Amino acid sequence: MTAVPALDPRAPFVLDTRELGRRPGSMTRVHRTVDAPSGWSLEIVQVPAGAPVELDFRLESVVDGVLVTGDVHAPIRAECGRCLDPVEDDVDVDVQELFTYELVDASDEQPLLVGDFIDLEPLVRDAVVLGLPVNPVCADDCPGLCATCGARLADVEDNHSHDELDPRWEALARLAPQSDTSQDMTQESMES
Repeated sequence: MTAVPALDPRAPFVLDTRELGRRPGSMTRVHRTVDAPSGWSLEIVQVPAGAPVELDFRLESVVDGVLVTGDVHAPIRAECGRCLDPVEDDVDVDVQELFTYELVDASDEQPLLVGDFIDLEPLVRDAVVLGLPVNPVCADDCPGLCATCGARLADVEDNHSHDELDPRWEALARLAPQSDTSQDMTQESMES
């Protein structure tokens, strides 16, 4: 069995459970605001490093360990998935996890109490990152960008259009009039 490294009780995501006294049924509440570490992100959305993350938890002593239940609130910054404008929003997630007193099974990945301390950072990070919107938008009705010129469709006139032909289709465009003529000839020969 590998030794579990000691936790720094001064770390912002580390909670002390000594008040619970390993008495099943005892409970305490913890509310704190901590700075978000770097790396809480997806491709176009992130919780900015240093942003205030609000933790509101209930710690409840149970027979096997400490049940942590609560809410996490964090600000997010993103790019709109349609028009690429900056988006600022918040993410709220619920978390619940049992931290056991000791490892029950060598293959068990259950989080452990380290002495009387719990490290909530992996739990909070996973919940927040999974709660981030995959495709954030600046507004539900955001029309996005023009596929031809890249202009924001919200900023251009309603009749915005491009009559230019994509050069990749140019050869086909030259065939179009010939195919109409050949189709007319085919119809004439069928009628005679």
